[in-house]
Amino acid sequence: MLKESLHKVRNIGIMAHIDAGKTTMTERILFYSGRLHRMGEVHEGSATMDWMEQEKERGITITSAATTCYWANHRINIIDTPGHVDFTAEVERALRVLDGAIAIFCGVGGVEPQSETVWRQAEKYHIPRIAFVNKMDRAGADFFNVLEMMRKRLKAHPVALSLPIGSGEMFNGVIDLIQFKSIIYDTNALGAKYYLGEVPDDLKELAEEYRVKLLEEAANYDDVLFAKYLNGDIISPEEIQKAVRKATLQNKLVPVLCGSAFKNKGVQPLLDAVVNFLPSPFDIPPVHGVNLKGTPVEREADPDGATAALIFKIMTDVHVGRLSFVRVYSGSITKGTMIYNSTVNKKERVHRILLMHANKREDRDSLSCGEIGALVGLKYSFTGHTLCDPKNPIILESMEFPESVISITIEPKSKSDSDNLKSALEKLSYEDPTFRISEDEDTGQIIISGMGELHLEILIDRLLREYKIQAHIGKPQVSYRETIETEVEGGAVFDRQTGNRNQFAAVKLRLSHDNAAEHGIIIKNEIPVTAVPREFFPAIERGIQNGAKSGILAGYPLHKVKITLIDGEYREHDSTELAYEVAAAQALKDALLKGQPAILEPIMALEVSVPDAYLGDVINDLNARRANIISMDKRNDINIVDGMIPLRESFGYATDLRSLSQGRAVFSMQFSSYEVCDKKIQREIVEKARGFIPEFLQN
Repeated sequence: MLKESLHKVRNIGIMAHIDAGKTTMTERILFYSGRLHRMGEVHEGSATMDWMEQEKERGITITSAATTCYWANHRINIIDTPGHVDFTAEVERALRVLDGAIAIFCGVGGVEPQSETVWRQAEKYHIPRIAFVNKMDRAGADFFNVLEMMRKRLKAHPVALSLPIGSGEMFNGVIDLIQFKSIIYDTNALGAKYYLGEVPDDLKELAEEYRVKLLEEAANYDDVLFAKYLNGDIISPEEIQKAVRKATLQNKLVPVLCGSAFKNKGVQPLLDAVVNFLPSPFDIPPVHGVNLKGTPVEREADPDGATAALIFKIMTDVHVGRLSFVRVYSGSITKGTMIYNSTVNKKERVHRILLMHANKREDRDSLSCGEIGALVGLKYSFTGHTLCDPKNPIILESMEFPESVISITIEPKSKSDSDNLKSALEKLSYEDPTFRISEDEDTGQIIISGMGELHLEILIDRLLREYKIQAHIGKPQVSYRETIETEVEGGAVFDRQTGNRNQFAAVKLRLSHDNAAEHGIIIKNEIPVTAVPREFFPAIERGIQNGAKSGILAGYPLHKVKITLIDGEYREHDSTELAYEVAAAQALKDALLKGQPAILEPIMALEVSVPDAYLGDVINDLNARRANIISMDKRNDINIVDGMIPLRESFGYATDLRSLSQGRAVFSMQFSSYEVCDKKIQREIVEKARGFIPEFLQN
């Protein structure tokens, strides 16, 4: 791809809370840009981007889907992401490789919990955003309330570029504040036709107020515009666009538009905003990584530079095989050539290159800098791996995914299903980095873990339907963790004759509870090199890591534990790596027995929207589920209840809430943290896992 044309590329994602209208918006974008000749609908199961059977049946997006369209001589690569919190990893990996994003908010619901989650994910990767307030045709839609919620809940700096003309059933167009014109849509032309006119008299005062706010904001980022504004000179739309673009690319402000994707209103101005305000691959900072020696290096967007690409998603296609989705940051990838995977030090041959349009494919000879596509034929490459030029290697920063919080057992019905099940589970784990597979050492049962009930429900449905697996499915189980509540020291000596030689090692360590260990444990090595030679340190840490995979109460992994290695012993002819590995694991167990071990349970952040008539019943039910209600707010005639609830108490909540409110209350839930269980519940968990309660828990 020529450098000139790279300036006309936009790699964007569409992100929002579930049911805010992401997929419907993508469908409209594809229709108006000429990519589709007929609009599909999510509720009919005909949306292009929701191509999986499970998506069509449930009317939700489960997997992020990529597509390409063209608008105003610009190429727009779009990734439509899921809104349900169980599939938040799909959003995470999409945002990792995108340059800009459209955040969609419901005009009635405003900033909802998952809106906050995806916003924080975008903040993490410093992604410039534009916002679109959708569903302005619904009763109760309030554009200005959403602006205020963005300021309060997201700590964002929103600036309105358009205002709604009417709301609810009376919504029929928008006011473009840059052009200072009204845009009225022809309802008989599916929104493809619209008419520019003067701003309606009854809205002129409001429009002038918000145009002044827009000019004041834009003037902060352009000296020429600032001088013109102070002098009262005429400011052209192009000058406003230039200043707003500059501020948006710096993440200083968020342009906000409004409309109704379902009613085909406001989509074309949004496409214009994507082209005018979101970055091209040249507008983003160089991508950072390290070379094979660990020295920091960076790659600028250059089609002629050394190749650097990141695999952000793996998908299995029944016709093609494994697809590796990549974003090329520098250089290019050509079909039929070898490419170097610097993460695992392997060379791979690229058999085919595909551009994806949801589940449809288009063959390409090459992928250039700034492009997103799928490679066929890679055997050793997975999510987070870097592909690069072997003569100029780079390892790009990988992605971190949250721990799974819920598990179920799965058993094949017959011997023939056993091998097929393992193969199918392996393929699904390649696709989904939040899906974990393990085996119960006592029963031999396969345990699969995920982010929530819906996540596991979809995975099992795919196993039964796509892979034709016959299996017995257990009930959902909570994935607990273990910790300690006091600081304690422990040690172990391994001194044993094996074969013709003696093996010796001694390790001493200190354990403490540490909330900073969000991903399990922190290991700090303070053993003097005079006590143990440095070459044995990796073996000691390996022993700790292996020991931390199962605690002493119920066999759950350690969490929020800091392990400080403080001392050890060494014998010149007897000490071995194996001895230190075993001694470290034994020292850890010794310390755990002394350190007031405890069970941690996953706590979920919960938001319930409930009408006044059912509020009392919903609150009583939450109290019975051990929920901690943090706040209650009112939006119009709906009560918003925020709280924390243990995951084990939330099973079946969707059904119970529908029953309590005659289907009128809705909720959203996402993982918050692991917290220590009540002692009574700890005893239940331990007794279930071990068949008895150890002495130190009986008091």
